[in-house]
Amino acid sequence: MNDLAIKIEHVSKQYRLGAIGGGTLRGDIQSYIARKKGKEDPNSKVGSDAAYHKNEKFLALDDVSFEVKKGEIVGIIGHNGAGKSTLLKLLSRVTAPTEGKIGINGRIASMLEVGTGFHPELTGRENVYMNGAILGMTKAEIDRKFDAIVQFAEMEKFIDTPVKRYSSGMYVKLAFAVAAHLDSEIMVMDEVLAVGDMKFQDKCLGKMSDVSNQEGRTVLYVSHNMSTIKRLCNRCIVLDHGKVIFDGDVNEAVEIYSNAKKTWKPFHEFKKADYWDYYPRNVRMLNASFPDTQDCVFNWGDKIRCEIQCESDVDIDNLRLRVEFLNASESLTGVACSDYIGSFTKGETRNISFSFGTDMLSAGKYKLTFALYYANELGLSTTVDLGRKALRFQLNDVPCEERIVGDFRMGGFTRYPNIELLR
Repeated sequence: MNDLAIKIEHVSKQYRLGAIGGGTLRGDIQSYIARKKGKEDPNSKVGSDAAYHKNEKFLALDDVSFEVKKGEIVGIIGHNGAGKSTLLKLLSRVTAPTEGKIGINGRIASMLEVGTGFHPELTGRENVYMNGAILGMTKAEIDRKFDAIVQFAEMEKFIDTPVKRYSSGMYVKLAFAVAAHLDSEIMVMDEVLAVGDMKFQDKCLGKMSDVSNQEGRTVLYVSHNMSTIKRLCNRCIVLDHGKVIFDGDVNEAVEIYSNAKKTWKPFHEFKKADYWDYYPRNVRMLNASFPDTQDCVFNWGDKIRCEIQCESDVDIDNLRLRVEFLNASESLTGVACSDYIGSFTKGETRNISFSFGTDMLSAGKYKLTFALYYANELGLSTTVDLGRKALRFQLNDVPCEERIVGDFRMGGFTRYPNIELLR
């Protein structure tokens, strides 16, 4: 582990849901006996659904394993409740894992909350000494670094003012300055820059970059600000419901977190809307893909190729395909249709390949809805099968001039040029 700063092996953290303890020893004993006998808790409120009757457990972290090398700056991202803060608390020894092992090579400086370790009645100067002592600094070390800490925090005028009069931004400035000047091998930061102004955020990000690149210190940084993650980190871990779902390239991690990567399921696994049963589905779309890309990112002017796998229960020869384009807010921007896609025979499974241009689109993220349909002699169409929001992609590098080139508007959206079937 000489080149490793952190090694986490199969770590899980379990919590028990619901109230813990009834407030008195007598009440706790009564509740315990009732649970053992399978009876109703005599101390529960009338009409409540006390979770601990069922002894229900919650896994905040579930079998998490990864390693962090010395000098790495690792971002940790995920939705609220994904387990990010729990992971940092385990690393900072605020709490212990339920299962697994954590190996740490060096001293940790942690900032898990704004102003952690500050006493509101003490002045900024007194809190610097107290917080530094909590983080493991000696008084001589704090004396030596005190001026640098105050100057970094830009708190010269307020250092002898009680911190209860500080704003949240002043709290985080001083707290970060103390942690950043600790001679620790590992820095752990949990969304601590969210309340700071842009100038101070830039200053903190520069400091974290310097302590890693110049001093060889390791940084673990949790944030919901993807721009700071991209700017600071050289590796990123994505957590989802307590599990590591990705560990690697920062840009790819951000795409996964933002749901911008290709994520599709067979259409029969989609949640069916109430109107689904109106479609006969005697010809079904099974799945779809962009066969020429993995990241689903295209440039303006590209032709995008798609494939849809279809299965038929009947003989049919007059089917067409309709593609509906939805923007990032899921508003319909345009529709493109195909010529006849060819005949199907009963029991046949076949891929439909087609392409469409992007010169009618603006920059942004799009979702595609596919519909199989046929039209009668009067031109009235009947939908056979529908795959709603089946694929998504991102379009970059759009020139400034107007891009909508649909031939006419209908019903509030634009009719795009026909898609091209690939035989």
